[in-house]
Amino acid sequence: MIAPPHQDPPASPSVLEPELAWSLLLTLRTRAKASEPLPDRFGLSLDNQGQIHLVPANDHSTLLEISGGGRWSARASVTPAASEQLDLYLPLALASHTQPLTVAHLGQSLDGYIATLTGASRYVNGPENLTHLHRMRALSDAVVVGSHTVACDNPQLTTRRVVGPNPVRVILDPRRRLDARWALFQDPAAPTLLVCDETRVDSAKWGHADILGVPCVGQRLDLQAVFVRLRARGLFGIFVEGGGLTVSAFLEEKLLDRLQITVAPFIMGSGRRSVTLPPIHDLADGLRPPHRRYPMGEDVLFDCHLRP
Repeated sequence: MIAPPHQDPPASPSVLEPELAWSLLLTLRTRAKASEPLPDRFGLSLDNQGQIHLVPANDHSTLLEISGGGRWSARASVTPAASEQLDLYLPLALASHTQPLTVAHLGQSLDGYIATLTGASRYVNGPENLTHLHRMRALSDAVVVGSHTVACDNPQLTTRRVVGPNPVRVILDPRRRLDARWALFQDPAAPTLLVCDETRVDSAKWGHADILGVPCVGQRLDLQAVFVRLRARGLFGIFVEGGGLTVSAFLEEKLLDRLQITVAPFIMGSGRRSVTLPPIHDLADGLRPPHRRYPMGEDVLFDCHLRP
């Protein structure tokens, strides 16, 4: 149920800036995680203490109105940067048990590589894309990476660059190639799940991580089974952050709602490919999804919509 508007006279900023847009998105994410579904149409208001409240869409205090499908409209002027934030991040902020969302991201060179042959990838893309990754983590219930990404980058998968909570960290390691000394398994900053072939589960813990066993299909984890187990834990906003083999597997099995690819004005010449799918025989068999483009410093992010 939407709470009545705050009793104080509403603060009505004349311009909606990026900082306030981000606060609105974080408030929505917190509310969307609650067991009670959000209405099809509602508003967000801001009181004089800077607190954000959910109100009926037609309330006089409404600053931002949200309607079905993640559409939004504002009563204040919205800066271009704030408008881009709302367009790009609102669908993930609204992810819930009634509207789950899975988004994957890859950062690549102009010629389609995400790392050198030895795994060096810091940094193909600029700092703006790194901030974007941290925002995606902050709005996600879970961030998913494969074992190759852990072995190459030793990532923390936290939200150090932005305001917002750390997601549950999910490591896909079907054959248990990673040992417990990696930072993710020793760092208690966020809950961590190690997902492996169910035949390789020999304990409940791996460092600070919980071990989750699922069936394998050939050499690959059954990703549908992974989804079932994650959603059973209340994780409905899923961010697949890498690497290329992991994102390609989700894409091949049609498990992604959106695919984001950030392209840097940089030619690597060789290395590890970003997306790798089975061969096609005709260009008509390729994917040409509807998309929007967002500048990320010198890079360009393509936000591809894979489902209506």
